[in-house]
Amino acid sequence: MTNISGYAMFRHLHNASFVEWLVLLLGIIITLVGLAFVIGGADLAMLGGSFYYAICGLVLLAGGVFILLGRTLGAFLYLGALAYTWLWSLWEVGFSPIDLLPRAFGPTLLGILVALSIPVLRRQEMRFSSKGTV
Repeated sequence: MTNISGYAMFRHLHNASFVEWLVLLLGIIITLVGLAFVIGGADLAMLGGSFYYAICGLVLLAGGVFILLGRTLGAFLYLGALAYTWLWSLWEVGFSPIDLLPRAFGPTLLGILVALSIPVLRRQEMRFSSKGTV
């Protein structure tokens, strides 16, 4: 597994394509959502509520950071959190479309964008590994 330094990734941004900037924006959004989930989820868990938000938030936070570093691992972490979200949603409300919509629609839309970003992230990993940033 290659180790891409954050410095090399951010130094590369001045030559980044529009699509690479969009993937960076996606990573920022996922990181911020993850941070909100961790904070809110920890409060909810301390009040005796579901641990879903805290657990999912940690995975989203890590996924967002890896996407910011140009790593495909971030995309796969997000997609894993999405699968966890669907399982949790189905367990909580069953197959009721009206109840599933607010729980799964937004994360699924982001998941589509994340899946579409995988080729860009792979190119970034290849670019950095071929430049000797190991």
